[in-house]
Parts: sequence; structure tokens; C-alpha cells
Amino acid sequence: MNDVANAVMDAAERRMRSGGFNGFSFREIAEDVGVKSSSVHYHFPTKEKLAAAVVRRYTDRLGEAIDEELALGADPYDVLSSSFRKTVHSANRMCPITVLGAGSLDLPEEVGVEVQRFFKMCLDKLTGRGLSENEAAELLATITGAMVVSAALGDLEAFDRATTDLVRNHVSHQASSSAASLGG
Repeated sequence: MNDVANAVMDAAERRMRSGGFNGFSFREIAEDVGVKSSSVHYHFPTKEKLAAAVVRRYTDRLGEAIDEELALGADPYDVLSSSFRKTVHSANRMCPITVLGAGSLDLPEEVGVEVQRFFKMCLDKLTGRGLSENEAAELLATITGAMVVSAALGDLEAFDRATTDLVRNHVSHQASSSAASLGG
């Protein structure tokens, strides 16, 4: 991808974080990047292709970051919650895929497929590290829901209040299970 295409995707991602799929136009993206609208169309012929590319890139980047932390032996609860917490406490405040996921029933198919891929990737990373499907779904739903509540209330700490006990209880349960298996 060249610099203009990356700049277009960056601008679209910023706008998608606050307005979802309907939160941007090619004209606005072109203004953000400082190019003509035809340049945006050159790299991404349709809004659907642009949104799908943004989601795919975001999914791949987050997946790589999660893999790196998990490879170091980090707890999957900590890894996922801290990844989303960084977003909540950033200038962007919302994961663009969480915004799109909330409106997924109205997304074009090409974008919807990529949004599903994101959530499936998160669940697969968690179940791949030993969480049950129910535990993985509970964690992902709590984290993404906490992100939405935090943004809606304009209260950054709402995310921590919603997720801290879930993560702490998991870590405590893991420690007591390990101690019980060692002690016989």
C-alpha cells in the first residue's frame, strides 16, 4: 500500500470510530488527506471496499499485537482488556469495529464479513488460550460493551469499573486452581 492509500485508510478509520460506516464520505476523506476525491476512488473504488480494508487492517494489527503478548505468557483476559483499554484512554476512544459491530445488521455484506472476522479472531485467540467459548464470549461482550458505555457516558473510568472485577476474578481463579493442583 502506498502513502496515499494508507492516509486514506487512516482518515476513514478516524471517522469510522465516531460515525461508523455512515460517518464518512469520500469527499470528507479526500479533504482530510488533502487529495482529490478521484484519488480516494482510485485506491478504493467503493466505500464498501474502503471500509472493509480498514477493518481488515485493524483486525490484522490487533491480532498481531495480541499474539505477541500471548507468546510472552500473558493472561488472555489481561491482554484483551488492556488492548481495548488503551483505545478507550486514547484520543480515539472507540474501536472502529465495535462501532461497526453495533450497526452490523445494516452493513454492506463485504464490510459485515470483515466485522465478523474481527470478532471471531478475538474469540479464537481467547479459546486458543484455554478459555471456554462461554468465557471468551463473556469477556469480549463485557469489554466491547464497557467501551460503548464509557464513550456514551463520557466517563473513561466506566470501562475499568465494568472490566476490573471480571479480569481480577479470572486471575484469582487461575491462581487458586494452580495452587490447588500443586498442593494436591
